[in-house]
Amino acid sequence: MILLGRWLEARAKGQTVGAVKALIGLQAKTARVVRGGAEVDVPLEEVQPGDLLRVRPGEKVPVDGVIVEGLSAVDESMLTGEALPVGKGPGDEVIGATLNTNGSFVFRATRVGRDTALAQIVRLVQAAQGSKAPIQRLADQISAYFVPFVLAIAALTFALWMLVGPEPRLTLALTAFIAVVVIACPCAMGLATPTAIMVATGKGAEAGVLFRGGESLEQAHRIDTIVLDKTGTLTLGKPAVTALVPATGTTVHDLLDLAGSVERRSEHPLAAAIVAAADADGLGRREVTEFQAVPGHGVEALVDGQRVLTGNARLLAERGVETGALEAVAAEEAANGRTPVYVAQEDGAGALRVVGLVVVSDPVKAEAAAAVRGLAAEGIEVWMVTGDRRATAEAVARQVGIPPARVMAEVLPGEKAAKVAELRALGRRVAMVGDGINDAPALAQADLGIAIGTGADVAIEASDVTLVGGDPRGVASAIALSRRAIAVIRQNLAWAFGYNVLLIPVAMGLLYPFTGTTLSPALAAGAMAISSVSVVTNSLRLRGFDARPGHTPLGRQPLAARVRDAGYLVAIAAAGVLLAAAVILGNRWLDTSAQQVAVVARGGTLSQTEIHVRAGQYVYLRFTNDDATFHDLTIGGLPSVELPARPGQTTALRFMPPAPGRYPLDRGMAGPGTAPGAWGVLVVEPAR
Repeated sequence: MILLGRWLEARAKGQTVGAVKALIGLQAKTARVVRGGAEVDVPLEEVQPGDLLRVRPGEKVPVDGVIVEGLSAVDESMLTGEALPVGKGPGDEVIGATLNTNGSFVFRATRVGRDTALAQIVRLVQAAQGSKAPIQRLADQISAYFVPFVLAIAALTFALWMLVGPEPRLTLALTAFIAVVVIACPCAMGLATPTAIMVATGKGAEAGVLFRGGESLEQAHRIDTIVLDKTGTLTLGKPAVTALVPATGTTVHDLLDLAGSVERRSEHPLAAAIVAAADADGLGRREVTEFQAVPGHGVEALVDGQRVLTGNARLLAERGVETGALEAVAAEEAANGRTPVYVAQEDGAGALRVVGLVVVSDPVKAEAAAAVRGLAAEGIEVWMVTGDRRATAEAVARQVGIPPARVMAEVLPGEKAAKVAELRALGRRVAMVGDGINDAPALAQADLGIAIGTGADVAIEASDVTLVGGDPRGVASAIALSRRAIAVIRQNLAWAFGYNVLLIPVAMGLLYPFTGTTLSPALAAGAMAISSVSVVTNSLRLRGFDARPGHTPLGRQPLAARVRDAGYLVAIAAAGVLLAAAVILGNRWLDTSAQQVAVVARGGTLSQTEIHVRAGQYVYLRFTNDDATFHDLTIGGLPSVELPARPGQTTALRFMPPAPGRYPLDRGMAGPGTAPGAWGVLVVEPAR
C-alpha cells in the first residue's frame, strides 16, 4: 500500500513539470541554412546569428529572426495562445518553435541557443516553478512548529500507554508512537503549494501568460484595479502615418526625411510608423548624432549638425518652441483619436522652429474592448494612462469603454509611477499593464506589473507577468488562473491540516476505550500516502484549466462546477475510508475463511499440546490466557508469529505455515514464576 501511494505520488509530481517538457519539445531539431546559393540541413546547435534560413510549409521556425524574403502565415499558438495564424512578410519577426503554415520564406537569424524567446520562456517557467509563494512560506513556518509538536505528542502517547495502558504495554506504546509519527508526516503539507504553483505556471506558459514566480501568481488574485497603458496595450502598437502637415517654407518630402532620420534610432511604436513611411519613399537616411530619447515626450538629436526635436507639444513647450498655426490641426487630429507628432529644427540663427506635423494613427486592438468589459464586469476598476494628449486618450477610451474620469493623459513616465502610487495609497491592489520603456517605472511601482510581450525588453524585465502574445484579454487570464491556483492551494492546505487534526487522535488510541482497537502503523502509512496523493492530484486538476486569452471568464463558476470542485477532496477522503474498510473487511474475510485453531493457557499448560494444520493454507490462531500471569505464545521457526496475552485476554493472529514440519509452541515471554519452555508442537502436514 505504501509503495503504491509513493508510486502514484511520484507519477503525479512528474506530471507537474509536463509544461516545461512540452515547451522544450516544441523546438526544432535541425535548420535549413542558405549558404552559397545552396540549402543545407544542419543541427540546430550550428546555427549562428546572421545566418539565412529557409522555412518551408509545415515546418517549425528553428530560431528567432527577421524575414528577408517571402510571405506566409505562422501559427504562434504554442507560445502565445493565439489560435489564428499571423501573417508574416519581409521585416516581420518570427519566433523559434512556431509553425509555418502555407508559405515559404527566408529569414535572418537574430537570436539562437539560450537567447531565443523559447529558451527564455523555459528558464522563466522553471524559475517560477521552483519559487515559493508567500502562502508557502506560511506553511513552512507552521511546519517548523508542527513537527516538534507532533514529536512531543508521540512521546506523550508513548508515556501514557506505558503508564496506564494494558499489557503488553511496551508493544501497544510503541505501536501508538509509530502510528502518530507516521500519520502526522507533513508530506501533504509540503506538497500543497509547490505542486499547484508548478502546474499553474506551466498552464500559463502554454497560453502565453508567463508568471515570474510564485509571489506574482499569488499576488494576481488580489488585484482590484488595473491601469492600462494606451500605446501597444490597448492599441496595436503598430501605428501608421496618416497625414503630413508641413509648416510654411517646408515641403512634405523634407518633413518626412527629417522625422524619419531622427526616429530611426527610437524603439517607440510611433517612431516605427514614421520610419516605415520614410522607408516607403526612400527617405530618412541622413546622418544623426547625439541621439537622446526624452521619455514621455519624444526624441532629440543632431541631424547633419542641426538640432532637431520630434515629439509632443509638451516637449516643444519645455524647449520654448511655439507651435503656431499647427496647434489647431493637432487638436483636431487628437480629438479623432490620432496622435500628432511635432517636428522642430534649428534655423540658421540657432533657434528652434516648428517645421511640420506628422499625424500617426494607432488602431485599437480588436480584443481591447472585450478585455475592459470583462474586467469591469468583475468589479475590477480599469484606468488608462498615456503620455498622449487628453483628446486622443479620451477618443481611445471611448472605443474600449473606459470612463473619461479614469483617463490619465499627458502623463510623464515618472508621473505614471506616481499615479500608480496614488491608487495604492487609497488601499487599492493595483496592476499596471504596459509595453514601453516609459512604462517600466510604473510596472515596478505597481503591486503587479504586467508587460505586453511584444514590447520593450526593459518593460518585460520590470514586470511580474508577461503576456507573450500581446492580447490584453491575457490580463483577465492571469487573474483567473491566479484565483484558481490559490483556491486549489487553500483546498490542499485545509486538507493537509484537517487530515492531521482528525487522524492524530485516532493514532494516539482515542478509539481504544470504545472499540478495543488501535490504528495499525501500516494503515497509518497508507493514510499518509493517500493524503499526499490527494493533494498532488488535486493540484493536477489545474491542467484542465484553459488559460488562453478570451477563454477564461473571471465570473463565478456554475453551482455544479463549484460543488464538484469542493467535493473532490471529500471524494478522495471517502475513497480512502472505503479502501481502509476494504482492507479491514478483507482481513476479516481471510480470518473467517482460514483454518480455525483455539488454544487456552491454564495452569501453565496449553489446552492442546499438538496442533495439526496444512501447509499453504491460512491458519487463524486464537490464544486465551486464563492464568494469573502474562504469557507470550510463539512458534519456533516462524519469527512473525507471536501472541502476547495478559491475564484474561485473548489475542489472535493469521499466518500461513511455509513448509511441512514440526514447529515447537514456546513460551516466548513468561510471567513471574513461569519458566520459558515448550508448550507443545505445531504439526504442519503437506498440502492436499
